[in-house]
Amino acid sequence: MGKQSPLLVKPKTESAVYHRITPESANWNYLYFEARKMARGETWEHDTQDNELVIVLLGGNFMVESDKGKWETVNGRKDVFSGVAHTLYLPRRTKFTLTATSDALDIAYGWSGSDGDFPAKFVTPEETPVVIFGGDNATRQFNDLVPPGFGCHSIVVREVYTPSGNWSSFPAHKHDERILAEDGTVLEPIQEETYFYKFQKPEAYAIQQVYTKDRSLDEIVRPRHDDVVMIPKGFHPVVAEHGFHCYYLNFLAGTDQCLANTTDPDHEWIYGSWASQDKRLPLVTAEMNK
Repeated sequence: MGKQSPLLVKPKTESAVYHRITPESANWNYLYFEARKMARGETWEHDTQDNELVIVLLGGNFMVESDKGKWETVNGRKDVFSGVAHTLYLPRRTKFTLTATSDALDIAYGWSGSDGDFPAKFVTPEETPVVIFGGDNATRQFNDLVPPGFGCHSIVVREVYTPSGNWSSFPAHKHDERILAEDGTVLEPIQEETYFYKFQKPEAYAIQQVYTKDRSLDEIVRPRHDDVVMIPKGFHPVVAEHGFHCYYLNFLAGTDQCLANTTDPDHEWIYGSWASQDKRLPLVTAEMNK
């Protein structure tokens, strides 16, 4: 496929932290992202300092002890295709220790600066809103882990399941300029975003385009298992390879805690064209958690 796009980040294999994305490495302003694998009994100590942080359980179980509270997962999913996430939100100025309580713990977490003090919050699979969105072969499942109105500064987190052959993040949309209505409602925020991909088989992949209307940015990437695609700006639709269901975890951070966006005007008509929804969804439910 030629030279790898700078927007596509491959996992590291030499350390427990197999992804680390910072504003410096991504050339943006707000969002940090990491993914980490841990063996039973291993610990991770951290201080959020002036940042709010969200931990998403991808597979396994953990316990967190902090100066804001103590939480433990007891029915963590085996992997992202075996149930719904547990989600832990920790506000700024939180010191904590996370301990792996299963043989193979896989977590992802993102953080961004915060100027407010919000309560820590632990969200179980049973409490997580699940939405089936779109239609026809653009139907997908949203698990809203940290949705708008959650009670935090700016971070938003969602995991998305796209069935084999379906389109996702479609009609294409963007969130790279702050636009307000006359009443002050945010019509579009500035938000940076990571797409963290998981698949059931190593040969599977998705195809994602990231483009601006003037095509000053126009990249097509092929993320595989454990890859991250960075979205600094522009429209960013995804399609899942036929034969393989696609999972991605989105972290967003920027000027506003919302999911407002602007649709590519060439695609606006598609919203009114759907006749049905994909009956394969939902791909995962809270009842699947072990």
